[in-house]
Amino acid sequence: MTDITTALANKPVEEAIQFLLEQYPGAVAFSTSFGQEDQVIADIIWRNHLPVSVFTLDTGRLFQETYDVMDLTMARYKQAIKVYFPEAAAVEQLVTAKGPNSFYESVENRKACCGIRKIMPLNRALEGVKVWITGLRAEQSEHRQNMEIIEWDEHRNLYKYNPLIHWGYGEVLAYLEKYQVPYNKLHDKGFVSIGCTPCTRAIEPGENPRAGRWWWEQSQKECGLHG
Repeated sequence: MTDITTALANKPVEEAIQFLLEQYPGAVAFSTSFGQEDQVIADIIWRNHLPVSVFTLDTGRLFQETYDVMDLTMARYKQAIKVYFPEAAAVEQLVTAKGPNSFYESVENRKACCGIRKIMPLNRALEGVKVWITGLRAEQSEHRQNMEIIEWDEHRNLYKYNPLIHWGYGEVLAYLEKYQVPYNKLHDKGFVSIGCTPCTRAIEPGENPRAGRWWWEQSQKECGLHG
């Protein structure tokens, strides 16, 4: 772990990804939810012609604006984005047993929904992957402040590479502007972190960037994808 951390130190993102591709050819994947950070990474990957597998999780309850930026991104870069959906039978069982909005009733119910719609598809997407690239930034939440640029995911038996972990929000915006990268228009309406429609709201000035996610809860604002 020390060796790979040292090798990535101070490298530009594109060079770091190229190094990881050389170490693990055909086994580097990037998960995008089409947020601002993910759009930066996608642009770096495709503008530099890096052979990274790019995928997304469609929970079935995303904003139309998310589909819009996905469509714009595919048109702009002419690159394939593998889409993973939740298992239909599991969604049917959950909604039949607890209704369509059970996640509002308890943290347990919400995590059950996230598990079916996000975590199970993610685990399928990461089968055979050795390096998982994410768009996490330390500023996004207290939980993420302790994350490193590359970490070992014991549960999934792979490296998690967080190239933007030390980027500030201003750096993300500057990159999007410089390269005219498509982005989700909800960001212009106070939505900093964007997930499923019923579980996301705009935030007020001064609120934590994750305050709009699962806004009715007071617990740690994570779904389980990143701990």
